[in-house]
Amino acid sequence: MQLSRSARVALRVAAGLGFAIIYVPLALVLVNSFNPDRSASWPPTGLTFHWWSVASANEGARAALWVSVKAGLGATVIALVLGTLIAFAVARHRFFGRDAISFVVVLPIALPGIVTGIALNSAFSTVLEPLGVGLGMFTVIVGHATFCIVVVFNNVVARLRRTSGTYEEAAMDLGADTFRAFADVTFPLVRSALLAGGLLAFALSFDEIVVTTFTAGPGIETLPIWIFDNMTRPRQAPVVNVVAAVLVLLSVIPIYAAQRLSADTAAESRI
Repeated sequence: MQLSRSARVALRVAAGLGFAIIYVPLALVLVNSFNPDRSASWPPTGLTFHWWSVASANEGARAALWVSVKAGLGATVIALVLGTLIAFAVARHRFFGRDAISFVVVLPIALPGIVTGIALNSAFSTVLEPLGVGLGMFTVIVGHATFCIVVVFNNVVARLRRTSGTYEEAAMDLGADTFRAFADVTFPLVRSALLAGGLLAFALSFDEIVVTTFTAGPGIETLPIWIFDNMTRPRQAPVVNVVAAVLVLLSVIPIYAAQRLSADTAAESRI
């Protein structure tokens, strides 16, 4: 389809405006993290690393970072195990309710976070509290895993659908058992998809705040919650800007790596 010159110009302008709306605020946060003024006046009167040193010494921010890392790793492990098992079941087998299972797995990421948070809080209070398990790190990890499973499932099932099941059958015909066929044949084929899904799952968990608010117990504070709580505190704006900049940078790394892995996987499948 050939577009007219005016249409191409309009599309470029619209794309530029869209990217500006998304990325200019992020750039402002990054610049303000170097602003020497505590009130974040604009334009900055200079640049300084003072607030970065202050933020690095902030025990609350460091503790919240470690909580986010632990929650992200736990949710990623659960998502990798369950998402991979469901992907193999859906892609390699035919059974009644297969489409319904695919829909149920994908649904949590489409639901509003506040709905998921309320539902999980109610379920934990009803089922776990009578057993003596209150809200805490475990419930945060489970809550994050509910939507992290989706990205692992989508990556793995897409890879399996582009890979013939005859490879595993040939390995088993040659004497390999199920686990040997998976280790020697299937796993190398889906390894990049697993890694990409795991990176995206960790990034989703690391940034999550809505579901965490409803599933975290007393004393459990992730980095996004720490940022939200400190935004309204007087004279904390510079430190919050630094932590927010770090959060953006830490989120970009796994997303970029996952995108590169997905692109490499797609290229391999076309060879």
